[in-house]
Amino acid sequence: MALYDPKSPCADEFINHQEIVDTLAYAEAHKDDLDLCRRILAKAHPNVAPKEEHCTCITHREAAVLLMCDDPGINAEIKQLARQIKLAYYGNRIVLFAPLYLSNYCVNGCLYCPYHAKNRTIPRRKLTQDEIRAEVIALQDMGHKRLAIEAGEDPKNSPIEYILESMKTIYSIKHKNGAIRRVNVNIAATTVDEYRMLKEAEIGTYILFQETYHKENYLELHPTGPKHDYCWHTEAHDRAMEAGIDDVGLGVLFGLDNYAYELVGLLMHAEHLEARFGVGPHTISVPRVKPADDIDPTDFDNSLTDELFEKIIALIRVAVPYTGMIISTRESQAVREKALQYGISQISGGSRTSVGGYVDEERPHDTEQFDVSDQRTLDEVINWLMENGHIPSFCTACYRAGRTGDRFMDFCKSGEILNYCHPNALMTLAEYLTDYATPATAERGWRMIADEVTKIPDARRREICAANIEAIRSGDARDFRF
Repeated sequence: MALYDPKSPCADEFINHQEIVDTLAYAEAHKDDLDLCRRILAKAHPNVAPKEEHCTCITHREAAVLLMCDDPGINAEIKQLARQIKLAYYGNRIVLFAPLYLSNYCVNGCLYCPYHAKNRTIPRRKLTQDEIRAEVIALQDMGHKRLAIEAGEDPKNSPIEYILESMKTIYSIKHKNGAIRRVNVNIAATTVDEYRMLKEAEIGTYILFQETYHKENYLELHPTGPKHDYCWHTEAHDRAMEAGIDDVGLGVLFGLDNYAYELVGLLMHAEHLEARFGVGPHTISVPRVKPADDIDPTDFDNSLTDELFEKIIALIRVAVPYTGMIISTRESQAVREKALQYGISQISGGSRTSVGGYVDEERPHDTEQFDVSDQRTLDEVINWLMENGHIPSFCTACYRAGRTGDRFMDFCKSGEILNYCHPNALMTLAEYLTDYATPATAERGWRMIADEVTKIPDARRREICAANIEAIRSGDARDFRF
């Protein structure tokens, strides 16, 4: 039997089944110990630890105790602490991005995804480089600066060479004042050599969802194809980091398996990356199973309520305070509004999950990977964010200035990242307001910028930021950053 070892390169050891079982048993036994729960919360409070550490991450076992506790007072404290931690690390900024689906050809048999190889009802499509150019121009005309490219696993139709060529195409397009400044990549687990190719192509974050950490159920949910290999898939982030990719993103598909098991596995994965590489996950995503072609979420009996989903988001923020947390348009406006209060720092906007969906005026549904619940335009999302006190940000400065991996974590954990991100967010918002916003959004946005500039603590930086914003508003000057 494998033994638990967070530093091990072996998936069965760093995501150890017996450790998860023991953790859940411990949490069940201690869930009513309110003094213990409060000590755990106090440990994670941003005002407890020395400034250079900012706050202490709680362990997966401590998080499980809080998850199991159903005391209303403790649950309220968890959410309040999550809000405090999010503001301490990321301020009131929300980073925006869009997914770009390149191909839905796939050789895997995943039971929860409409792209699975046996699905004969979904049209298969792969974008040409000319079609990618048209998609990127459409995304730039919305105002997007950051993309997450997606493709099914198919060595024939979407090999690594196709992904690399597509990245080169995306980065090359400069349309009017538009430019994609960061390309994150969500593709199947691959080799160290191919991860090195992605690094050389200037990948942003390498994103790969685990789907489920329960190995036995993972094998049942992935009956055929390369993704059936649990260890190969689970160890992919290690290979990416060995290849020099600084920023990696984790996620599970909540609803496939028991939510408590999944949360503990997810936090153990974050702890493993910290233990082995000294750098935890750059992002953690929290998708839930949604309807799609050939997929009915009721086939999976592990759905969780919105209230429980909010608590899980808050606990991830408390347990992994430095990570960027992502929620997509899988979720409704109402769910996303709550999630933003409890730790989410990145959202998609104006998203289409079909292959080639952005050039069409009408939203296509025949090649969607999942139903989009929040179907508002990017401009509507930006206006809504500002109405709720959030600064919409298109910033990619840290990535382009080399503040990635351990350099980003050092800045983030010490709180220094706020000295860069706040003015950078305002300058990228100024670009959006000048180039793309509707009059109503622009009016609200300029009021927000005028107010937020005054909050930049360093006088010299405040002066430079204000001058740059004026240059953006009055001319074609773009891409200022600290």
